[in-house]
Amino acid sequence: MCGITGYYSFSNATAHTLANVQQSNQKLERRGPDTGNVVVSGNVALGHRRLSIIDTSGGASQPMWDPSGRYVIVFNGEIFNFRELADRHLDDYKASYGLFRTHSDTEVLLALLITYGKQCLGWLHGFFAFSFYDTQSGEMLIARDPFGKKPLLYYDTADGLAFASEMKALLEWDVPREIDMSVLHLYLQLNYVPQPCSMIRGVKKLMPGQVMHVNAKGVASLETYYRTAIRPDCYNLYSYEEAGAELVKRMDASVKERMISDVPIGAFLSGGIDSSVIVALASRYTEKLNTFSVGYKDNAFFDETSYALLVAKRYKTNHHVFSLSNNDFLEHLDGMLDYIDEPFADSSAIPVYILSHYTRKHVTVALSGDGADEVFSGYNKHAAEWKMRQASLARELVKAGGPLWAALPHSRNNKWTNKFRQLHRFASGAKLSVPDRYWKWATFCSPEEAAAYFKDQTLSKAAQVRSSEIRRELLAGLRTDDFNEVLLTDVQLVLLNDMLVKVDMMSMANSLEVRSPFLAKEVVDFAFTLPSSYKVDAQMKKKIVQDAFRDMLPEELYNRPKHGFEIPLLDWFRKELWSMIDEDLLRKSFVAEQGIFDVTATESLKKKLISNNPEDSHATVWALIVFQYWWKKYIA
Repeated sequence: MCGITGYYSFSNATAHTLANVQQSNQKLERRGPDTGNVVVSGNVALGHRRLSIIDTSGGASQPMWDPSGRYVIVFNGEIFNFRELADRHLDDYKASYGLFRTHSDTEVLLALLITYGKQCLGWLHGFFAFSFYDTQSGEMLIARDPFGKKPLLYYDTADGLAFASEMKALLEWDVPREIDMSVLHLYLQLNYVPQPCSMIRGVKKLMPGQVMHVNAKGVASLETYYRTAIRPDCYNLYSYEEAGAELVKRMDASVKERMISDVPIGAFLSGGIDSSVIVALASRYTEKLNTFSVGYKDNAFFDETSYALLVAKRYKTNHHVFSLSNNDFLEHLDGMLDYIDEPFADSSAIPVYILSHYTRKHVTVALSGDGADEVFSGYNKHAAEWKMRQASLARELVKAGGPLWAALPHSRNNKWTNKFRQLHRFASGAKLSVPDRYWKWATFCSPEEAAAYFKDQTLSKAAQVRSSEIRRELLAGLRTDDFNEVLLTDVQLVLLNDMLVKVDMMSMANSLEVRSPFLAKEVVDFAFTLPSSYKVDAQMKKKIVQDAFRDMLPEELYNRPKHGFEIPLLDWFRKELWSMIDEDLLRKSFVAEQGIFDVTATESLKKKLISNNPEDSHATVWALIVFQYWWKKYIA
């Protein structure tokens, strides 16, 4: 796990720009605290920060050259099947160059790219973003893993191509810092930025499963080497019992592969099904697995550590519970906000940041259950969508009660107000098409509500049109009544832009590598050969995961309500963080001077926050706070 940066100059005026590689590389220090190196070769500069995981020797450091000195690579990630690939595909390479100089996956990847080019990308098990450069031909390949676990941003102009693992590093390549208002409009709806967009105009993100080819003439072209696809033709291939057995087999292989490490390894254990499955399987391959949970001292409603403890006891793990008070969370808030280099407002990033911070004191690598909810239907909105598609008296009663649910108080912070909130969202979603309902349930405010936060003329008509076009592109997969289309859209929107960004950013802020066995290609591809009836029905979400692993887990975990990884933002905003809102980041005079948002709208939002019916106002306040903090640091 590392950080990479680079610049390919297409003009002769290279010296000044390429010299920025040192500053850009330094911005990635937390991604790679162990070593940092740069190289300048002709019109290309490459930088690499290393977090040593596999072959921690100095010989495995990067940028890494091949023995001939013609090819060089900077690589962020892990290739778990690198030894198998070396044995199967690289005999001719070894005959030409001799035995490998290191025991690293980087050297094997470099050899594969020299020998096979982009053809080898489909063979790789793992996650990655890399740049591979041929000094003789002047050709460069830049690629990203199939599900986008590792980020790769780029800025392409007639003068050159800059790329980096993080925005803060990319900006060191003299990228103009102009906000894309159409993206800000989407961000206020989703609380994150959908890829390939970014908050900075002109900056894009390489998409999962994409490879970029750059030639010496400055021509860059994109190609997709992997795309997740639904396979209805395979829906009858497995019985439910056979599918469960196959899932266990594939997950076991994925976990086993991800146990490879030359540094200490552990696992997150939240108390939910996904992380518990990972711990159950990982415990087969180590005597005393380290496991880690975050608890909430001041809010039992959000605390699930008792369930995690059941799993830890069953598998005799070396379990660590970080039981934190509100003050503990608040102490880390500035550090988390300071690391964010593009607005991102999923508030569960705070506990992930803290969990990563404390976990890193014990291990360098952690396994997680990311991806299971999106691929196997684990969210409450999935159960709601399934019910919406069934003709039933209960559905009609909830729809008919729309005016009542609208009148009741809505909040996520206790059982009843959260239930009223869910009933209201269900009833209002019933009136909409599938794409519009999906968007409503995936967002915190409508396009019209988001637009109302902008000052007059700040959000142009053109920006709103572009925002709508992006939204249609994001929802283009919702074409038929196949429920798997909802899950695939979640993989491409929620998983990619929210969950994976959150875990990558917060873990890297603490120099911790996180691996996700549910996101092995072999698992995800298999999941989309299964009918949705194997995943969700009237009684259960994530059905096949729960049934397939039921014998391995404590009975108390089976089919219990999903709670989520949330924090009591509403209480904080009304108490400890009110001064940050009212006297700083959303201060009336500051908003007016900034000139982006409408003062009347932000003041009304603050009033709603402290009212008896706050609804999801805390989520929008958080989105604005994160943006304002970022704007002051990177734009103002």
